[in-house]
Amino acid sequence: MIYCDEFSFKTNMKTLEQVEEQDVSETIRDAVVGFINMEAQDQENPGKVETKLVKNLKWAAGKNETKRIVLHSFAHLSESKADPGHVEALLNRAEERLNKSGYQVSQTPFGYFLDLDLKAPGHPLARLFKSF
Repeated sequence: MIYCDEFSFKTNMKTLEQVEEQDVSETIRDAVVGFINMEAQDQENPGKVETKLVKNLKWAAGKNETKRIVLHSFAHLSESKADPGHVEALLNRAEERLNKSGYQVSQTPFGYFLDLDLKAPGHPLARLFKSF
């Protein structure tokens, strides 16, 4: 997770055949960006993974005094990858739970490589790693 003063993305290259063609760009300010990888073994207990994901994102947002969260599928964190359908479902469920808790949640386009630009402050709670 990285707290960003500013986080921008633009779709660049579609990586999953089944996703819709998109040409999207957006800038989000004052947000915790979750770079999220779901590993193959996480498919065995998705509810536990979802709960820990939501809890960690809320914690990071609180430490950085923001109510904005960006969910970004980042399958480059491990060699083990869950099925894309499971990952997309996890992100959608997490977004729904966070929205119900009063957070403003965005997702980057799923199934794309993105051009990323971020501005993050240099303090210890702006960069956090959690594994579960």
